[in-house]
Amino acid sequence: MAKQSKRNSLSPRTAPPTTAATAILDVAERLAQTRGYNGFSYADIAAQLGVTKASLHYHFPSKAVLGRALIERYHGLFGAALDGIDQHAKEPFEKLRQYVGLYTSVLSNERMCLCGMLAAEYATLPAPMQKGLTLFFDANERWLTSVLENGLSDGSFLFREPANQRARVLLGALEGAMLVARSYGNPLRFRAAAACVLADLRAGTDSKQRRASGRASLPHSTRKSRV
Repeated sequence: MAKQSKRNSLSPRTAPPTTAATAILDVAERLAQTRGYNGFSYADIAAQLGVTKASLHYHFPSKAVLGRALIERYHGLFGAALDGIDQHAKEPFEKLRQYVGLYTSVLSNERMCLCGMLAAEYATLPAPMQKGLTLFFDANERWLTSVLENGLSDGSFLFREPANQRARVLLGALEGAMLVARSYGNPLRFRAAAACVLADLRAGTDSKQRRASGRASLPHSTRKSRV
């Protein structure tokens, strides 16, 4: 009878996602995004769901298993969002603008990017979670690299370093800007920082065009003297 009551409190995790497993993941994700992985326990989740800790262990035998599931789900949802951007945005700059919007949306709900938050605790995380974080950031860097290469190819972006290096800078800048904005409780700080990062991609192009335009407008003798 005891085992049966545990099963009735939350339905078995037989097919992803079950209603019960999804509820657990939803609460755990919110706690991780606001407190960090080490800032909550199964007791916190159980209290918010009104179930026993044993019920949680039935679906996720350990917190490490739960943590890995959180990263995998977040990775999948983020990947789907990137696919959506690819489908609806054509211009490279617009794709990046919508990419920034994903972060803005999370921060506006007083949360952090889940994987960015967990990355701050990387050294204390179980190995499977560490691997999951690396896979998440690798996927983001690949997507950003592709967008940057396309922008460089069509002339809408101008930067000197390889696209994959600029992608790392962009990803790191956005994740870092989120942390700083959170410490001030001011999402506008993130938006301002993100706007500068994106503008820098086009600033070189604009500057080059202004210089070329300026040279074209100079008299021939003047242009020759300045060479």
